[in-house]
Amino acid sequence: MTKHWFKPEGPRRIIGIGSALVDILVNVDDAFVAQTGVPKGGMIYFDPPVIDRVLQAAQASPQVVPGGAACNTITGVARLGGATRFVGKKGRDDFGDLFEAELAQHGVETLLVEAPTPTGRALSLITPDSQRTMLTYLGASSEMVPDEVPREFFQECAIALIEGYLVYNDPLFRHAMQCAKEAGARIALDLASFTVVEENRTALEAIVAAYVDILIANEDEARAFTGCEDEVAALRRLTAQAELAVVKLGARGSLIGCADQVITVPAQGEGLVVDTTGAGDLWASGFLYGLVQGLPLARCGELASLCGYEVCRVIGASIPAEGWQRIRQKAAISPDGSGSKEVS
Repeated sequence: MTKHWFKPEGPRRIIGIGSALVDILVNVDDAFVAQTGVPKGGMIYFDPPVIDRVLQAAQASPQVVPGGAACNTITGVARLGGATRFVGKKGRDDFGDLFEAELAQHGVETLLVEAPTPTGRALSLITPDSQRTMLTYLGASSEMVPDEVPREFFQECAIALIEGYLVYNDPLFRHAMQCAKEAGARIALDLASFTVVEENRTALEAIVAAYVDILIANEDEARAFTGCEDEVAALRRLTAQAELAVVKLGARGSLIGCADQVITVPAQGEGLVVDTTGAGDLWASGFLYGLVQGLPLARCGELASLCGYEVCRVIGASIPAEGWQRIRQKAAISPDGSGSKEVS
C-alpha cells in the first residue's frame, strides 16, 4: 500500500498547516493549578495579560519552545531527516522570531505570514503526575485567511498534514484541503482533541468524506468521532471513511487500519514518563515519515511508538539530540534520513 502511494521517484516532502504557537512550560503543584480556575488537564483560552500574571505567580523559570500540533509533528519529521515545510501565521515580536528561528535550525522550511497581532502562546502547567493544564492565546495564528495560503505552497509535497484545530477556521480549513488535493498530496488529518470532535463532528465527517486519506486519532477522539466504545470497532469505522486510519492508545500502543487489515503495534520503551506533552504529535512524526519512506505499516507504527515514547521522557514536545540518536539507532536511520530496518 505505501509503495503504491509514495513511489521512490516521487516527492517525499511533508507539509504541515496549523497554529504557530510557542509553548511556555513550567512545573507547578496541584494547588497552584486549582488557583488558576482551569480544570486540571484541561485547556482554556485567555488573553496575554492573564497568562503573564499566572506565569509570574508560578515563580518558576519557564522553558519556551515552538509549539502547536502540526508544528510539533513537522519538526519531528525534520529531525528524522525528512523534507518538511510549515505554514502558519506569527506576530512581529520576539516569540515569532523564536518560533521561526527554532524551526529553521531543525531544517524545516517555514512559510510564515506576519501580523501586527502578537504571536500565539500556550502556558503549560505541568504537575508531578505529568498532567498538563493549558492557558492558551491563539493570537496571530487564528487570523490566517485563505488568500494568505497560495496553492504553490503545496507543490511537490507527498503528504499535507492539516491540524484538526483548524476546523474552527472553516474557510482556511477547506481551502488547505482543496489546495493539497489539487497538488496531488495525500491529506492527513489529526483530530486534535475529543472536545474538538464533539463540538464539530458533523463538519469533520463531511471534511473526512470529501478530502482525507489518512485519519489520525487517539482513543478518546476515535470514540467521539465514531460513537464506538470498542477501539477496534472504532478503527473499522474510521477506515470506512479514510483509506488509512490510526487509533493511538498511549502506553498500550496503537492500532493501524487499512481496508480490512488491522495491525496492532505495541508501545516502545520502558521507563519513567515525565510529561506527555506532544506524545501524539511526535507519534505522527514517526508514522508519516515512515509512510513517505515506503516502510510497511507495522514498521511505520513501531517508529511512531519510539518517537512518542522518547518525547514522554522530557518536559515539552521537543526530543533532545540524545533521544533522536536512540530512535535512529533502534530504527537504523542515519542522520540524513536514509536507511531503515524493522524496529526491535
